[in-house]
Amino acid sequence: MTKLSVNINKIATLRNSRGGDTPNLIQVTTDIQMFGTQGITIHPRPDERHIKYQDAYDLKPIVTTEYNIEGNPIKKFIDLVIAIKPTQVTLVPDAVDAITSNAGWDTIKHQDFLTDIISEFKRNNIRTSIFIDTDSSLIEAAAKTGSDRIELYTEHFATQYALGNTKAIEPYVASAKLANQLNLGINAGHDLSLDNIKFFSENIPHLLEVSIGHALIAESLYLGLENVINMYLYKLQ
Repeated sequence: MTKLSVNINKIATLRNSRGGDTPNLIQVTTDIQMFGTQGITIHPRPDERHIKYQDAYDLKPIVTTEYNIEGNPIKKFIDLVIAIKPTQVTLVPDAVDAITSNAGWDTIKHQDFLTDIISEFKRNNIRTSIFIDTDSSLIEAAAKTGSDRIELYTEHFATQYALGNTKAIEPYVASAKLANQLNLGINAGHDLSLDNIKFFSENIPHLLEVSIGHALIAESLYLGLENVINMYLYKLQ
């Protein structure tokens, strides 16, 4: 079964919009885990517009499932991850002003940089993953960095699937097969939803984990958080 990691950034965004502590991030995280998810994902950004750096520390004793911290490995982020030692760190090449993740790593151009960063995280017993597009040369270069996993950037699939183009899954299938051959674990995320998650997970061989935030929280406005989490878990079986 593919693990579901819930990205709680949107919960923090809602909290921050009023400057208080409602909804309470700790309580929501506790409840999400009680509802059955197998992981919690956060993506702190330098401007702290949703998850704050202090949140990452506060969540450490609360997360009893897998704890995944995503972000661009600037010094502040690296120091945060090493101090907290989450289950997994997912490296994402976000620009400082990016609204959301919009591209994977150029693992050829940045191979030496990624290799150094990943070595540091692995010395601290933190599993590593690289956010990446479905380019075979980039996946091959990712394997050379020593990363444990890749996270396939799924926006193109989600956009095309919504238009009825099921063949959009094909490059992701090919990427997963290549990653398996290179002994890279496979995660996926970005715009996955209740509408497309079953089709995606059924077609990607050895998909270990999906990280879902925006769609899951939006769907929960209509269907309820506990119900939506269990709907995802059912579709990922």
